[in-house]
Amino acid sequence: MSSSRRCSRTACARPAVTTLTYVYADQTAVLGPLATFAEPHAYDLCEAHSERLSAPRGWEVLRLAPDPDAAGPSSDDLLALADAVREAARPVPDAAPGGYVTEPAGETGREVGRRGHLRVLRYPADD
Repeated sequence: MSSSRRCSRTACARPAVTTLTYVYADQTAVLGPLATFAEPHAYDLCEAHSERLSAPRGWEVLRLAPDPDAAGPSSDDLLALADAVREAARPVPDAAPGGYVTEPAGETGREVGRRGHLRVLRYPADD
């Protein structure tokens, strides 16, 4: 739930939890989980207004239940986070005095050292 998106109903300041769209060709109102971003032809509704939603006579209301597995972080997200923490905690190899890495990067030819995420660059020579 995004705290910046509010219910589309007039004078309602509650946070939106569902998105309502209409399929006019099928005479169907579709009420589903909150969309990733606000659509111009969709309506974001709070919990109270989404529960009391009714459609015009002859129309069908299709309520899509949110996926409970999508609510929290997946195991892949947690593994990626753990790998990133392990990578950040690794010591810098081949460090010279002062903690600088002595091998230059081959991609630019200007890097002469590295300390953590910072790079030491050679000052460009005047040619």
